[in-house]
Amino acid sequence: MRELLVDFITSLDGYASGEGWPGWWGLQGPEYLAWLEEQPEVTYLMGAKTYRLMSGFAAGETPEGADEFSADEEASVGGLTGASKVVFSSSLEDPLTWANSTLVRGDAADAVRGMKEEDSGVLSTIGSLTLCRSLLRAGLVDRFRVVMFPVITGATGSERIYDGYPDVALDMTDSRTFDGHIQLVEYRPRVLEHPPLAPTT
Repeated sequence: MRELLVDFITSLDGYASGEGWPGWWGLQGPEYLAWLEEQPEVTYLMGAKTYRLMSGFAAGETPEGADEFSADEEASVGGLTGASKVVFSSSLEDPLTWANSTLVRGDAADAVRGMKEEDSGVLSTIGSLTLCRSLLRAGLVDRFRVVMFPVITGATGSERIYDGYPDVALDMTDSRTFDGHIQLVEYRPRVLEHPPLAPTT
């Protein structure tokens, strides 16, 4: 049976990106980049917004405010192009132009539930905050991993990751520091019906 990993890269205050900031907030280091290259092969899951953004990068578009990609960013996008990708959308049309991408319509939770049962290996989200939230609410997430970069983007941050989430208990399974300043934490999540100290009657 496949595992489902929700995988986030965030600022310390929980933003997925920041206006005017480069990829990885410009703080990626050799240990972190080497770890990325060592990751096992996964099938990536994403929604339409992330697909449009990332497929645009793969086609040569650069992030707003940037003239070109760094070598590290180019390598990251190239790796995504070669990977298997499943895109959940009712607005995109087949055939998808980004290589190795499959379009799935209908309920994402039902589709992912079936994907988990049909094979082995790892399914991993990339971006796609709404998709991640719905999969977590459905109780489908096996691993919840966050890599936090040491920056607070209170003035420029965009895409607050945890808005709209249910209450979730997180049992830590792994932690690591890269390059002396990037912190990885990984958990097994448990969606809560109520806070643990709340009355049950």
